[in-house]
Amino acid sequence: MVTLQAMSAVRTARVSARGQLSLPAAARHRWGIEDGGELGVLDLGDSILLVPGGLRAARRALGEALAEGRYAAAVAEITDPDLTNDWPP
Repeated sequence: MVTLQAMSAVRTARVSARGQLSLPAAARHRWGIEDGGELGVLDLGDSILLVPGGLRAARRALGEALAEGRYAAAVAEITDPDLTNDWPP
């Protein structure tokens, strides 16, 4: 559940020409990745969702967010070929 306090931490971030993104220190501390770590990156087409813990954690969170059996149906409905690959390889 997203709280209003968490929503107040939303900020604009800049992405470098090399695609690097700096996460705010408060978020790195809260997620336990002060010294580096993995984030799952879910490309939702019109937005990107970052999930601490890497791709496996992102898939688990997405699966939990969808009703039983709905995950496979939702993936099957994706028509954008850039989003249908099994990233990362």
